[in-house]
Formats: sequence, C-alpha cells, structure tokens
Amino acid sequence: MSTVDLTPALTSPRSLALTRERIALVTEAARRAGVYLAGAAHRPVAPTPAAVAALDVFRRPLQDGRIDAREVLAELDAFGSPATVAQSMGRYFGFVNGGVDNAAAAAAVLAGQWDQNAALPVMSPTAAALDEVAAGWVVDLLGLPATATATFTAGATLANLTGIIAGRDALLARAGWDVHQRGLFGAPPLRIVTGEECHASALKALRLAGLGVDRVERVATDAYGAIDPAAFPADTDALTLVVLQAGNVNTGASDPFEAIIPGVRERGGWVHIDGAFGMWAQASPALRHQVAGVQLADSWGTDAHKWLNVPYDSGIAIVRERADLERAMSMQAAYLAAADERPAIHLGLQMSQRARGVETWAMLASNGRSGVADLVERTCAHARAFADALSAAGADVLAPVALNQVLVAFGEAPGGRGDDAVTAAVIDASQAEGTMWAGGTVWKGRRAMRISVSDQATTADDVRVSVEALLACWERARG
Repeated sequence: MSTVDLTPALTSPRSLALTRERIALVTEAARRAGVYLAGAAHRPVAPTPAAVAALDVFRRPLQDGRIDAREVLAELDAFGSPATVAQSMGRYFGFVNGGVDNAAAAAAVLAGQWDQNAALPVMSPTAAALDEVAAGWVVDLLGLPATATATFTAGATLANLTGIIAGRDALLARAGWDVHQRGLFGAPPLRIVTGEECHASALKALRLAGLGVDRVERVATDAYGAIDPAAFPADTDALTLVVLQAGNVNTGASDPFEAIIPGVRERGGWVHIDGAFGMWAQASPALRHQVAGVQLADSWGTDAHKWLNVPYDSGIAIVRERADLERAMSMQAAYLAAADERPAIHLGLQMSQRARGVETWAMLASNGRSGVADLVERTCAHARAFADALSAAGADVLAPVALNQVLVAFGEAPGGRGDDAVTAAVIDASQAEGTMWAGGTVWKGRRAMRISVSDQATTADDVRVSVEALLACWERARG
C-alpha cells in the first residue's frame, strides 16, 4: 500500500472533473447500448440502404477544435447504430460469425474500462491471471495434450500464422538451421502439404510465413471437402509441414486426422490444424467423433469469437510444446526482461495487446463444460433443422450436415437441381428482405447459399421464420 498522500492529486478540480465526466460518459454509453440491444431483435438483420447512406455524416474533414464528448457519443449512436448488422440476435447466419455470450459481453464492458495491456504480467496481474486460466481451460476443454500452450491472438488467421511459424522454425531447427539468426534465405526448403479445400486464411498465413502458396501441394478431397486419405502422400519427411482442417467452411466436414497425422509425425513432420470453428466439436461428447484425432497434431488455430460466442476479436493459437512456441515468438530487450511464468509477448506475434483472455474466461466460467457442449450441440441441431425443412420444401441440400454449416441451392422448381441464377436471386432477395441473413458461396462449381448457425441466441423459432422467409423469396424468384 502506498504511503504517499494522494488526496491532493485525486481531489484536484481537474482530476475530479475528468473522473466525473468519464463516469457520466461510460454510464451514458451503457444506457445507449441497452437501448440498442432492446431494439436490435425487432429490426432487419442487415441495415437499410438509408441507414448505410447516412454514414456519410462521418466522412468529413477533421475539424480544428474540440467537440463535446457527449455530442460525439450521441452522433455515433444516432448514425452508427442503425447501420450495424444485427449479428447477435439469432438470425444472422453469415461468415461463421458468432453471437455474444451474456457473461462475455458484460466482461467486455468492464475490461474496456480496465484498458489493460496484457504484454507482461507486471503490466496487468489481472489480465495475466485471467489469460493463463482461460488458456488452460481451452486446452483442457478441447482435449489437447497437457503440455500444450494456448495464447490469444486477433483471430484465427493470426492463430494459424503463429502455429505455422512455430512449425516452420521447429522443423528448420531440427535440421540445424536457426531462423532467428539466419532468416530464411538459404534455409533448407520445406515441403508444404494441404488439402484442396484449405481455407484462404490458412493460405494467407502460409504466405505471410514466407512459404509461398505456389509451392503448396494440394491433396484431393472427397465430395464433402475432407482430404482423401488414399491420396495423401506417404513420403513426407522431417522437412514437411502439413496443414489440415477441422470444419470445412462450406460443409463443416473435417480432414481424417487419425489416418494422416501419425504417419506424418513418425516421419518427423509437423502438422498444424486450422480449426477456426470446427475444433469446438471436441467440446461435445456427442459430436467429437467428427474431429477424431485432432489432438494428435503439433499446433492448432481456432477462434473464440466464432462458435464460442466471445466478442470480437479473439483467436487462439495452441502449440503442443511451449519451447517450439517461444523459439518462434520470443523477443528480447533490456526493459522487457521478466522472470514471469507466462509473458504474453513471448507467446505470440504482438507486443502490446488487449487483454483478450478476459472475455473467454467469463464465457467459460459462466457456461462450464456442459454449457459449451450444449451450445455446440444446440446450434448443430438448428443447422440440421434448417437442412431438413429446406429439403422437405424441395430445395437442393448439397452436403450432409456435419456440424453447423448448411449448404443449399434453389432450383427453378421444387425438387429439382439447384440453379445458379435462381440461387443467387434467393440470396439477394433474402438479404434485402431482412428476416435473416446468409451469404453465398461456390461449391464444386455451383452457386450455393451457406447457412452458418453459430449464434447462441438462435432458437427454433428463428429457424422457422428464417425458413419461411427463404421459401417466400424462392417462390418470388421462380415466379
């Protein structure tokens, strides 16, 4: 406890005024957020064209003088709130965007005022403790090796990049090449192997890691996007980095980990799994067979802001052996020296970083194992209900529902093969109609709608009214 008398500083007119102003503003912001939430469920999922056009009010030259903070907040609410996408109200099914768990949402409000830099434990003991606990819970919940270390990132792309760099440097270190000292110029070439359906974010991570995408070997996949194990090369070696996938972004299917990983690792290679959303099937006793063998890999990347319903942004990188993670990510400077057990700057790409572990801790503390399992199973059940209802109405469901992804096309008549033009018309019409929102994709050369059920707020009623809206849009598109 400080022995310095802080009363004069804390009670100075300026200090008191700043504190009172901030408290008033934060309270007003919370009130406005509550009003926004109360109304968001009753508005179209996507903003109206008028609301989007009104955003031009923000596109102005920066003025010379100050504007009262209350006016700034009011303007932000008046023009920003109507132009948001209501993605956490139960009927947004685009891009595998998760909703927001209540405990995580509340924690984000409090953590925003804490404004902690989680780079070093000395900067924020609270952030460090919650980061450590949440990371450990994630490893345990996902059934990964007890040796594994998890670290929070800005999203799965950076989580994948973290794991891929760790793998790159570990493979080269085993070959006698120190990337930290010598860089990549002249290094032994790595062989990169992945599936035809490798997600664009994993390919971006490979490119950012200096492993150009033109050098990537793409292995054939089956009808649902999972690697065909018979097509996977049996001659991988100790300079091979393999990138597999848990949860195809279109179908939800996962690569056959048990058939691929043991051989790769026995021959000295490294396996990274892009599990942005699919990894969370591990949390469900009823669904973990979909990702059987995922724990056998060397590194993993996933998101908390997708299926776990933690606020944006929050990815998680996990590496089996902490030494491999620290080899790739640690940094040294005299003023950063720390004897702490878990300095975040040595575990990830960022130095300064927000305390992302706070919201994940709150979500997991509130829901527990059974709550996370229920979230995963319930949203998957909603996805199956979508597919069943649309199929019964004559739409063309293009793949069995493996997890929470539904892939559907619409034909010129019920019961027929999906038609690209009709499907595109249904997608456009449903997005404009506003009851629900789902995006388009191309699957095996065919135009399709992709429905991702990732929001904890989605109910059976949301599925019902969304299906009704889609069928009405389809009828108009045919007529």
